[in-house]
Amino acid sequence: MTSTTTPQIPAQATAPNGPAFADDLPEGFTQVLREVNGTLIHGVVGGSGEPLVLLHGWPQSWREWRYMLRPLADLGYTVVAPDLRGTGGSAVTEGGYDKDNQARDVHELLQVLGLTGPVRMVGHDIGGMVAFSYARLYPEQVHKLALVDLAVPGYGLEEIMDPASGGLFHFGLFMAPEAPELLFRGNEKAFLTWWFAKMAANSTAFPPEEIDTIAASLSGPDALRGGFEHYRTMLQDGRDNRAWGEAGGVLTMPVLAVGAEHSVGSYLARTLKPVVPGVEEAVIAGSGHYIPDEHPEALLALLAPFLA
Repeated sequence: MTSTTTPQIPAQATAPNGPAFADDLPEGFTQVLREVNGTLIHGVVGGSGEPLVLLHGWPQSWREWRYMLRPLADLGYTVVAPDLRGTGGSAVTEGGYDKDNQARDVHELLQVLGLTGPVRMVGHDIGGMVAFSYARLYPEQVHKLALVDLAVPGYGLEEIMDPASGGLFHFGLFMAPEAPELLFRGNEKAFLTWWFAKMAANSTAFPPEEIDTIAASLSGPDALRGGFEHYRTMLQDGRDNRAWGEAGGVLTMPVLAVGAEHSVGSYLARTLKPVVPGVEEAVIAGSGHYIPDEHPEALLALLAPFLA
């Protein structure tokens, strides 16, 4: 049965990977740190009602959702925003970064928090890949699924990551063993300043203080590797998703595909149609890739009626 109250969270140890940003928690939210699926997963929880899970992208953490946590909780949900394995306050592990295994991380976290009923799930970027795997693996436990500005492995990602056909260069770089860590270690702030200027259409979304915060989260021991490992499993993630689809798999729960005008746009919805025949499409005008930072109000306006 779904818990309708915020779980009681005992005191926990300091997050193992970088700062936990406790001072930035919205009112009514608290940190959690739980051992699940062979690792430690950190996140924030607040509100009451049916569970709503928010999964972030790279190079961010739960803080990606900071503008939306309290408004979503006020709609009547217990909002859970975990840090994906190897990011934010979650432990960096040697392996286990394939999206199916990370879906198990999230599933076990919800179980230990006592949130065992059907969930609403929103995933952006790599978090959307994990959310797609979650819906594949636990379809009866997903009430509604919203995917925000990504391409799903096996269903559109491979084209976007192919520079020979005009795709984005960074996928191959981030997949390479050791190389990106060597290039970016000590240069996190400079890289992120360039990265967000390139990927975000709203120039005010990532002020210097926010870039400093994200850079700090990437400067801990092994923190860069924890982020890049998410990319190093994407080819296997695509094979896993395609095998499921070729075996007749489809998602039948309501699915909303949200693209940014200056990023994937309608591409996400179009490429999902073979396995999500009823997918709903929306595009956020004027936004780059980082919609929750650039246009949180517009995203909330789409999510509120869809999730209800």
